[in-house]
Amino acid sequence: MTQSINNKVLSRIYCKKRGWVFTPVNFLDLGSRAAIDQILGRLARSGTIRRLARGLYDYPRKHPDFGDIPSNYERIAQVLAGRDSLKIQPSGAYAANLLGLSDQVPAKIVFLTDGHSRTVKVGKLTIKLKRTTPKNMATAGRISGLVIQALRYLKKNNVDSAIIAKLKRRLSGEDKSILMRDLRYAPVWIGEIFRRLI
Repeated sequence: MTQSINNKVLSRIYCKKRGWVFTPVNFLDLGSRAAIDQILGRLARSGTIRRLARGLYDYPRKHPDFGDIPSNYERIAQVLAGRDSLKIQPSGAYAANLLGLSDQVPAKIVFLTDGHSRTVKVGKLTIKLKRTTPKNMATAGRISGLVIQALRYLKKNNVDSAIIAKLKRRLSGEDKSILMRDLRYAPVWIGEIFRRLI
């Protein structure tokens, strides 16, 4: 029986692309929680999967020279957020880094969410989900949301012509159209920057 569940768990993992982030909940249709926990523990010890944190795993992507590649932070945050219907939005220094406005990858990565707040440590990195207002989540998953959060992090006084020029180069024509559509969700000072970008 356990061997059969083990094979089904393995089959599901292999069917997913490398980089898949999951929890035991993804396998509860195959067996009891105790059986799934045991199987995932064994697979982690054998190196088939990687244990990122308690109850959080991934099917690691491999590099030919460097071995396992670090897991995708957004995938981890999405799994932590729970159901796919919940939204997440990169925030703070991480949002600025994603847009190329900061070279630093922060030790603490913050995502805004409409779900519950939660924090998890993955190796030396802390990933935090921070519950926020519906207005802050209105642009989640769109380039406008990323730009708003990055500019908020940088603060008004630090956004100079060099930052504006970087953003102009980074944003496509379609991205700029999205900024215009989402102008109403931006604070006034960020709305003025949106206009300069367009």
